[in-house]
Amino acid sequence: MTWSFSLGRLFGSELKVHVTFFLLIGWIGISAYQMGGWPSAVENTGFVLALFACVVAHEYGHALTARRYGIRTPDITLLPIGGLARLDRMPERPGQEIVVALAGPAVNVAIWIVLTLLGVDTRLETLTSIDSAEPDFLSRLAMVNLFLAVFNMIPAFPMDGGRVLRAALSLTMDRVRATRIAAAAGQLVALLFGFAGLSGGNPVLVLIAVFVFIAANAEAQDVAMRAVTRRLLARDAMITRFETLGPTDTLATAAQAVLHTTQHEFPVLDGDGQLLGFVTRARLFAALASDHPRSDSAETVMERDIPQVPLSSGLETVLDALYKGAPAVAVTTSEGRMLGYVTRENVGELMVIQGR
Repeated sequence: MTWSFSLGRLFGSELKVHVTFFLLIGWIGISAYQMGGWPSAVENTGFVLALFACVVAHEYGHALTARRYGIRTPDITLLPIGGLARLDRMPERPGQEIVVALAGPAVNVAIWIVLTLLGVDTRLETLTSIDSAEPDFLSRLAMVNLFLAVFNMIPAFPMDGGRVLRAALSLTMDRVRATRIAAAAGQLVALLFGFAGLSGGNPVLVLIAVFVFIAANAEAQDVAMRAVTRRLLARDAMITRFETLGPTDTLATAAQAVLHTTQHEFPVLDGDGQLLGFVTRARLFAALASDHPRSDSAETVMERDIPQVPLSSGLETVLDALYKGAPAVAVTTSEGRMLGYVTRENVGELMVIQGR
């Protein structure tokens, strides 16, 4: 999502567009122009923009419903394959998850009902000629919304139907097992999508298949990881043996530390052991590649906004901070002296040791 840029905030969530979305718009516009000139290009581009406005409404259906349960949605991103609402977390009560999952398709059904009541022709045959100008604009838009509602209810986790399946399974088994089953079902459907897309020459369906397959596996791992972290504290996962840098150390010193250790990040501590920030390998390599003077202080490439937690903090809290983009989470004493730190990598290693 690093190639996304913001369109502004709406209903408390930042609305973003991924740069590849414009590739889709350009491709559709050029294809339509070659087939029917400017009128066709304008109509088809306008239709895709209207369709994605409905996709945004779908995602806000999830976001605003989740807010009822105290769950924030920091941002919603438009992609060529649809929209993605990034909720802080999914509700863990099965009933709440079902309501949040159904809210998105319900918005599409509501749009279809409104257009139908306005007298728009909504015969099913419209779907077979959706890529032509034969059906009128609103007829195509109405039927695509109905299609989106039905398509999203396919039990392919993490699509909406897959989340409903996971929530239903959670009524009779633990959440981790339910997620594994729903994720396996999602990956099976993804393989079918991929085969259909490759056979029919549909690149969008192939992209959806890849996204569903990867996302299903990632969410299954996340749920399993959180199940473990709820039983552990920050002290159980923290790194306690590590090399540090001082405020006067240079980039050359940091480079030598990278060569002589296996660390990917180096805490920068003052004389009292207080954390000033972290120098990561990525930032260091970027500085060296841009011919940054090696005599400059390592502080010039240091990441300063590092979350700090006490020893008794739950590991799930640490995991939340890591998911928000921090390279590490420092574990400190009540006086602020650094005792160790936790990274995504060693949380993953802890998962392996725990046998999950």
